[in-house]
Amino acid sequence: MKKWIAGAALALTAMTGTAIAEGHGDYPERPIMMMVSYGAGGATDFQARIVTMTSGNEDALNMPVAILNKPGAGGRVGWNWLATQAAADGYTLGAYNVPHFIAQSIEGGVSYSTESFEPIANWGADPAVFVVAADSEFNSMADVVAYAKKNPGGMTFSGAGLFVGHHIAALQLEKAAGVKLAYIPNNAGGAGAMRAVIAGEVLGGVNNLSDAFRAREAGTVKILGVFDLERNSFIDDVPTMMEQGFDIDNASVNYRGVMVPSGTPQPIIDRLAAIVPTMFENSRVASRMAAGGSPMLIMNRDEVLEMWAQRQVTLEALLADL
Repeated sequence: MKKWIAGAALALTAMTGTAIAEGHGDYPERPIMMMVSYGAGGATDFQARIVTMTSGNEDALNMPVAILNKPGAGGRVGWNWLATQAAADGYTLGAYNVPHFIAQSIEGGVSYSTESFEPIANWGADPAVFVVAADSEFNSMADVVAYAKKNPGGMTFSGAGLFVGHHIAALQLEKAAGVKLAYIPNNAGGAGAMRAVIAGEVLGGVNNLSDAFRAREAGTVKILGVFDLERNSFIDDVPTMMEQGFDIDNASVNYRGVMVPSGTPQPIIDRLAAIVPTMFENSRVASRMAAGGSPMLIMNRDEVLEMWAQRQVTLEALLADL
């Protein structure tokens, strides 16, 4: 009898696991974790906490999503972990940043590529901006470039890491302006890079519009230029780099969204892909994002797959040319 009960229990466990894997179970049955490759307080962490805040609602995932920060090396630490160590069971999600993880995989030295992950949905598009401290002598990008030409390698500025959007923007600025800049990646991510500008540790910085918006509202920085094709409604008084005479496109714009490790069961991917965009569309989420100066751009799984493919091609060409 005991053997029969044990066998039945094993069979039931296997059936339950199969049912969930086939998308017929009650996934999710426990809280979900989402890994963020940057530290607490930065733009990705700030936004990830907002866009997941309604996950416990009955019309969403009906389970909370907890944020796990794994910062380091411009995102490499977290994405390496997600690609090589995280369970592909639907209970470990990851926040992606494009162009960051794609550019890093092109440059090499990491254990991931676009093949390592499956996108779920995109929540935002955050342009890079050039910032200086509020009391800086620089009031335009012309001032910055003039200083850089007089002091080759002396124009120090911060960013969140190597081959992230900030670094790509910096490389584009060097090429377009014909100057040599001293880009200093900050190991504390975007939040640390912004603190370095405010504290006067560097002369300027490339950062996310959303972080810069909040810092400007607090009166601690000036925003001198936007690395995008058009002005942004959050800071519509700040001209684009092109408006200021620099041939710089939108390759550094930071797309953010949710992904899972490759190997996650397709029914779970499909369920997440159906629900997660509706979480982003929640009015509470939209209002919180707007209050924080965080531009939203909601894309479904198919649209993100297309965006990843396009960015792969763009970045391969860009990095080969820089």
